[in-house]
Amino acid sequence: MKIRTFLWLLLPMLALSCGGDDSDNAAPQTPDTDQGEKPDRPDPDEGPDEEPENPDGISYGQRGLEFFDLVNRYYRIQNGSAAGLYVENYNGTTGSSPSYLWGYDGLISGVATLHELGYEVNYEAMVDRFEAYYRTSGAVNVGGYGSATDGRYGSGDRYYDDNAIVGLDLVEAYELTGEQKYLDRAKRIVAFLHSGEDDLLGGGLWWNESLKNNPNDGNSNKPTCSNGFATLFLLRYYALCTMEEKVDVLAFARRLYEWLVANLRDPSDGCYWNDRSAAGVINPTKWAYNTGVMISCGVRLYRITADPAYLDLARESADGAYRCFVGPAGGLTQAYPDHDPWFTIKLVRSFMDLAPYHEPAKEYIDLFIRYLDHAWQYARTPEGLFYENWTGVSPGRSEQLLMQGAALESLGAVALYRGETAQKSM
Repeated sequence: MKIRTFLWLLLPMLALSCGGDDSDNAAPQTPDTDQGEKPDRPDPDEGPDEEPENPDGISYGQRGLEFFDLVNRYYRIQNGSAAGLYVENYNGTTGSSPSYLWGYDGLISGVATLHELGYEVNYEAMVDRFEAYYRTSGAVNVGGYGSATDGRYGSGDRYYDDNAIVGLDLVEAYELTGEQKYLDRAKRIVAFLHSGEDDLLGGGLWWNESLKNNPNDGNSNKPTCSNGFATLFLLRYYALCTMEEKVDVLAFARRLYEWLVANLRDPSDGCYWNDRSAAGVINPTKWAYNTGVMISCGVRLYRITADPAYLDLARESADGAYRCFVGPAGGLTQAYPDHDPWFTIKLVRSFMDLAPYHEPAKEYIDLFIRYLDHAWQYARTPEGLFYENWTGVSPGRSEQLLMQGAALESLGAVALYRGETAQKSM
């Protein structure tokens, strides 16, 4: 979990256990992007675990494109040195200060799905703006992406998970466009990740280049997020890199994966704990995205090595994650967590990776699609932006770009999973 100094990341409502809040508050005001009266929030027993209606008769890709237009209207910076980037929060005015890297990355992941579907979304220009976060100065003498930007130059701390996630976006951009520059930029991230690995605690990456091996600081830790996303990035990059790089890249990925399984995997359910601190203490908090990324890593390693042990671990983690993170929330009998949708979509996308090898994963995805339909109808602001809480009970941190990026990625990922294209309406 990114427990940074940004106040908007504090989550006091969350306990260390899995699952969501099952409280049922008064029904919120819901948006109406179409003509006619707003729908009433349904009876809890008729929540997303029942087959939803799709009164608009449109595809998830078209919904995603419509929603992306709203994000551009309310979050995109139109003028100045940060033009083309997006604000961190929308509170009635757009503002001019660009978002943190995490929020921008979350948006790019969604835009990539629309581009892959065939929609014109100015994808390459948006990926190129990652460079506004890049800087060469830092605690280690290697380039990397900072957590913030003034619109031209990167600033703020540099996190290994952030850089690995940007690396995934760059690899995807190369796959979708064939532009060599994206693969070249991804290669720089391999070097940055190497700077975060050492033998302390038996191996693994630290979370932040400035917070290594400080037993008195709780943020000095080796977390699942850094190591898991680095592993997945390295495995994706491995498929595309030169022959001279392959041995090192695959060995690096396997070291990180094996460290995570040995140190942060809960053998009781296959889910992953948050981190191991510099003092050696395990933080047992479980987040959906940490287990999700390790499921995807297991699928990738199986495809590369044909070793079924990787697939077995991924299946166990998927079943454990479903039991851990799905349950009653906001009056609904079956729902994914009612907070942090970016975490949830990373888990669900891992189910999509695993589905060809594990039949139950398809049921897990189907429930998510029904939950997404529920959120589209009952968990949006008057502007049409998504709540953080998809049950519809409360907006939560709906003003944050990351919440909107997660919704966009969810719509696009479901469209891809269902085989949609820009020319084909479901």
